[in-house]
Amino acid sequence: MNLSSRQLDAFLALATERHFTRAAEQCHLSQPAFSALIRTLEDGLGLRLFDRSTRHVALTDEGRNFMAAAERIRAEIDAALDAARDSAQLRRGRVSLALLPSLAAGWLPQVLAEFREAHPGIVLEIADVLSEPCIERVAGGSADFALAAIRADTPQLQAEPFCSDEFHLVCRDDHPLVRRRKLTAADLGDWPFIHLARTSSVRQYLEAALHPQPLRTLMEVEQLATVMGMVRAGLGISVVPTLTLFHFQQAGLHTRPLPLPGLSRQVYLVRRRDRSLSPAAQALLTLIRQRRP
Repeated sequence: MNLSSRQLDAFLALATERHFTRAAEQCHLSQPAFSALIRTLEDGLGLRLFDRSTRHVALTDEGRNFMAAAERIRAEIDAALDAARDSAQLRRGRVSLALLPSLAAGWLPQVLAEFREAHPGIVLEIADVLSEPCIERVAGGSADFALAAIRADTPQLQAEPFCSDEFHLVCRDDHPLVRRRKLTAADLGDWPFIHLARTSSVRQYLEAALHPQPLRTLMEVEQLATVMGMVRAGLGISVVPTLTLFHFQQAGLHTRPLPLPGLSRQVYLVRRRDRSLSPAAQALLTLIRQRRP
């Protein structure tokens, strides 16, 4: 049989009240309608759940056994409904976001602070990884959406432009390039260069824009903080996106825009085509769009 929530509530009300009229009132039903509900429940189960007389209503042994299961089912239904309401009203939920480390360290924290203040019950999962792992996390379902420097338009994924990022020269403030009024790609090739790893979108955009101009690579490192330390020590120069400049706001360092043709990084918002976002994920996505760099 199909047990309805109305039958479940009627059974529990009668088991508690032991009186048809009071139980019917509790369920906001007329007594005939309430009695019919109890009767269809017993007929469907093929069991007598209550012994009744003109003055007495009592649970049968089968009714007592059924009551334990009914209370458990009612509690599970109530818990499920509460969880759904909390999710819809953003009191509970989980959001997983994958994004470039440069965005995660500089721009994102203030956005998350604003979101957290409005929705303290939402659990936030942040993966600060390079573009390819960002895309892999969305494709694999471990991230709700991602901010990456790859336009991942596939049958499975959709990408929309999120923001663009220009590039800056970084060097010591006593470096000869500081006094150069206009910088060219050839100017960069005259000095030792601190590169990010080839797997980084920064490196890929830079090499594509400067080709075929060679650079005097001194070393390759994984982290922008390492680039900053090497440049500050006078070991070389580097070129980094605008969104990473917070790493280079250090005494003794100089930064300036590098407006070379084609040297601009596009960041995309990537998500699955076949999955709708949870209310929590949609709320964070809406805020992120409103606060885009």
